[in-house]
Amino acid sequence: MFLSLTPELEKFIQSQISSGKYTSAEEVIITAIKLLEAQGNVYQGQFDELQRAIMIGVEASEWGEVVDGETLFHQLEQKLQQRREKAS
Repeated sequence: MFLSLTPELEKFIQSQISSGKYTSAEEVIITAIKLLEAQGNVYQGQFDELQRAIMIGVEASEWGEVVDGETLFHQLEQKLQQRREKAS
């Protein structure tokens, strides 16, 4: 496979090799691809979790288990306040 890189990317790769973190351009690129793959897996996991939460909400609303907006925001404000107090 042939890769054409911008001068900025080539400079970055060389800086990583010069720093001693990596021994070759291939090692830098392989590490970058693995990190990109891991990040994609994290995003996919978050997306799947969000889809499940949405489905739970849809099912709850179909059963009439809903909370009006004002109550919901009040509950969220309370949770946020509790988190702030824990952080202090």
